[in-house]
Amino acid sequence: MTRELLVAGGGIGGLAAAVAARRAGWEARVFEQAAAFSEVGAGIQLGPNATRILHEWDLLQGELEQLVVAPSRLRARDGVDGADLGVLELGGAMRQRYGAPYLTVHRADLQAALLRAAQSSGVRLHSGSRLGGVEEQGKVVTARTGEARLVEAEALVAADGVWSSLRVEVAGDAPTQRTGQLAYRGLVRQQDLPQALRSDEVTVWLAPRMHLVTYPVRGGDWLNAVCVVEGTQPGDPRDWDLAASRAQLDAALGPVCAAVRERVASVPQWSLWVLHARPPVGSADEMARGRVALLGDAAHPMRPYLAQGAGMAIEDAREMQRVLAIADDRIVDVPTAFRRYALNRWQRVARVQERSIRNGTIFHASGPLRMARNAAMRVLGQRLLDQPWLYK
Repeated sequence: MTRELLVAGGGIGGLAAAVAARRAGWEARVFEQAAAFSEVGAGIQLGPNATRILHEWDLLQGELEQLVVAPSRLRARDGVDGADLGVLELGGAMRQRYGAPYLTVHRADLQAALLRAAQSSGVRLHSGSRLGGVEEQGKVVTARTGEARLVEAEALVAADGVWSSLRVEVAGDAPTQRTGQLAYRGLVRQQDLPQALRSDEVTVWLAPRMHLVTYPVRGGDWLNAVCVVEGTQPGDPRDWDLAASRAQLDAALGPVCAAVRERVASVPQWSLWVLHARPPVGSADEMARGRVALLGDAAHPMRPYLAQGAGMAIEDAREMQRVLAIADDRIVDVPTAFRRYALNRWQRVARVQERSIRNGTIFHASGPLRMARNAAMRVLGQRLLDQPWLYK
């Protein structure tokens, strides 16, 4: 029997869900409201919990294999005095510990690989089309496209991001809230940097009310930089690519060392987005209802302090693959399978959300908390930076 999944959203989470559905033996159709399947933003980090899934899906081969980077180490430094705080060896050490690598990659490169996998597996792709008006009747879920066409299938996954218009169909809650933080992002060619600023590692600079992280992407040819500061920004908060000036960022940095300012100054152009979030997921009911399930940021937007936004979406998709493989509407119906998906995911993603919030407080600490953080990291650096509960 042919079973079909509708996917709202053609980003990393939506395409991963479609790939997972095909691997589970389902047909899949992806509806992306943008005119093209493209990704804004810059780099992302992928821990072993995500890369082992990408390896299972044969995505870490071919073109993407040439574009990902396995950084040599993660280094934490104090952003005020420049001192080293702790180091976590990545590279071969990470692969040996967890059976999968720690990788950095440009978002667009990962999305392109997922798009190729979706196309080659027979996923039907619809750009410039947004799903809404979801209704369930019997063993069918129906949605209306932006062109007022009706589409139906056995199940629907909403992977339409932090501003999900379909989330209300499941969770019925209010929109996301501002966090009071801004994330500036930029890219610079490594060959354009002086030797002292080039890097093959992930470096995190921690300072009061801000942090800066840099790491290589695109085969190491480019250095990605993300600087998160406290503040607000006028304009449409849904715009993920607001114009930003270096003067704005310089003013928000605060009392940081020359090394941080030098790295900020080395990036030729910055853009920013206003960070929004939700409280950690409180129950399985917030992730699935009937024949509709939430995935990725639509279900659990992540603050960028644990580098797990993409990783949790990929994990969601892998769990979706597992439950779709057993959902035949005879022995196991779709609502039961989606309930199992939600039960198996909500506590883990809530823990990641909670840890990300806590990390934000630690990263941006000042006064006695900063002193305690630095002292602890100097003594327990690798133990504090490693995350076995997450990467295993």
